[in-house]
Amino acid sequence: MAAQNTATTAAAPADPSRSPTGRQWLALSVLVLSQLAVWLDNTVLNVALTTLADPDDGLGASPKQLQWSISSYTLIFAVLLFTGGVLADRYGHRRLLLTGMLIFGAASVWAAYARSAEELIVARGVMGLGSALIMPATLALIAQVFDERHRAMAIAIWSGSSGIAIATGPMISGAILDHFWWGAIFLVNVPIVVLCAVGSFVYLPGAVAKVRKKFDPLGVLFSTAGLFAVVWGVIEGGHRNDWTGPAVLGSLAGGALLVVVFVLVELRVPSPGFDVRLFRNLRFTGASVAVMLTFFGVNGSMYYTSFYLQGVHGQTPLECGLSIAPVALGVLFGAPLSARLVRLHGERAVVTCAMLIATVGFFGYVFLDEHSGLGLFWVFLVLQGLGMGAAVAPTTEAIMAVLPADRTGAGSAVNNSMRQIGGVLGVAVLGSVLAGVYRNEITPKLDGLSPAAADAAAESPEATRVLADRLSMPRLSDFADEGFVHAMHVAAVVGAAAAVVGAAIIWWTFRRPVDSKHGAERG
Repeated sequence: MAAQNTATTAAAPADPSRSPTGRQWLALSVLVLSQLAVWLDNTVLNVALTTLADPDDGLGASPKQLQWSISSYTLIFAVLLFTGGVLADRYGHRRLLLTGMLIFGAASVWAAYARSAEELIVARGVMGLGSALIMPATLALIAQVFDERHRAMAIAIWSGSSGIAIATGPMISGAILDHFWWGAIFLVNVPIVVLCAVGSFVYLPGAVAKVRKKFDPLGVLFSTAGLFAVVWGVIEGGHRNDWTGPAVLGSLAGGALLVVVFVLVELRVPSPGFDVRLFRNLRFTGASVAVMLTFFGVNGSMYYTSFYLQGVHGQTPLECGLSIAPVALGVLFGAPLSARLVRLHGERAVVTCAMLIATVGFFGYVFLDEHSGLGLFWVFLVLQGLGMGAAVAPTTEAIMAVLPADRTGAGSAVNNSMRQIGGVLGVAVLGSVLAGVYRNEITPKLDGLSPAAADAAAESPEATRVLADRLSMPRLSDFADEGFVHAMHVAAVVGAAAAVVGAAIIWWTFRRPVDSKHGAERG
């Protein structure tokens, strides 16, 4: 306990008027690096999807398995963040950070050596469990390490790092895939875990929270089952190209019902893992939904961007990763710029404009085709990154501003879970739109093939190209490119529409000023 008190004292600023100390900067570096590992695994797999689909170089994964390899991570991450926040408040944020790191690192090694697509999906789910323990602790520890004067700046850096990870994940993955086997993309996590574990003991406060909250097993059960059923229905509906079948409709309706039951349970239990009462505050609701819709568009577009660059343009994994890099420029510029703009113009105007800029970036894909150069593509990526970077930091600060001091762990779980839920739904919805539209586009052009061959070719553009090579039908590859580009256009419109809705929500919910002392709306 003496060591913990020493750590807490060392991390706290001695004088609020002074700049952050070197020790505080090092503590922030540990927290940012911890988050970086978590967010890298949101996107590191995107560039590897084409490789994983290859039966020789990868695991021969089907499009549905590829979606689940991404969604299992983000889904478990999202639903267990509620529990992660409560455990952090109960047992101490540093302790949960270290536990999460251990689970995350071990599961990364498991994923690296997975022998089947199903095993990879399960290992990715366990990685999501580790991430769910890490993320709430990082934001709560920022609140402990920095006072109110410097907290917004620290949160902006922390938020910006998530955007950088989303951008750099594909580059790292591409560089590794050009020299090593696909599993090596997960082994990158191991040295990061070691560094964060050592840094946590040296620089982070270790005091245990005084408030010991009860667990909420029913909330975890209903939220997990409900979101899983919704995501399964969305993915299955897109790949079956049939949204009216009893299995798909039953899954969607059952999942929605379980989510409603989850909300009702959380309203009744004395110590909810996810306090839905927080959503009575309009600013909290608006910021949370805006974050969710931003990551809906970002994760969804990242999913089909990889197939566009590697499939339609024939890029290598490394070339694909480098082609996606310009989104990082937007994030790097947008995140710090937003803090200055908010002081001048307020959160409402800045976040609304940021989401509209992101909308243009998402919608811009409709102007790309199989012959487009990369210049216009890079412009749209920069706009996406700029919008995301400028929107996430102010919305995160707005979420944390309305939380009582003893709810920082659970409150940060809300923030991060909304991001993950948005990411899960983005991959599920836009991936299913992509699959359904592509199947409709390519099926009429497969006349003359046997029913079995036609059905296999219609599963994905990659499957169509494999058949084209086998039958020496180059025109069929052209049809695959044309069909995919059309499907991408439709998915881009859906992603842009979600961002427009987010901008409208922010404009409406942030219409009242906030009391900076109490975090409550005035007027």
